[in-house]
Amino acid sequence: MLKQLSSDVKRRHVHARIRKRVRGHEKAPRLNVYRSTRHIYAQVVDDARGHTLVSASSLDKEVRETLKTGGNVGAAKNVGKVLAERAKKAGVSRVVFDRGGYAYHGRVRALADAARLAGLEF
Repeated sequence: MLKQLSSDVKRRHVHARIRKRVRGHEKAPRLNVYRSTRHIYAQVVDDARGHTLVSASSLDKEVRETLKTGGNVGAAKNVGKVLAERAKKAGVSRVVFDRGGYAYHGRVRALADAARLAGLEF
């Protein structure tokens, strides 16, 4: 019999499959999303140099002040907006979206939509 895989292991397999195609570079770094049950995290990564250019999460002080919890769609929208503002300050206007193996739905979609509305192109 086959061993049952946990949902996190399945997500990691999907993420590995996505990462075969999605690469960030100097002109369009990768916007990576990670979500836990209590928080959501996002970072813009230049894979060619191996550097994180900017990051934001529901744990950041400016985001946390406006939220009751970090694990909902409202928190994801705030994180997307803050990340886009920080990316624009760092000179990044275009990114490649990496959903991290999660379905493009709910908090992941809310973060992406908020980042687009705040000026990031992808």
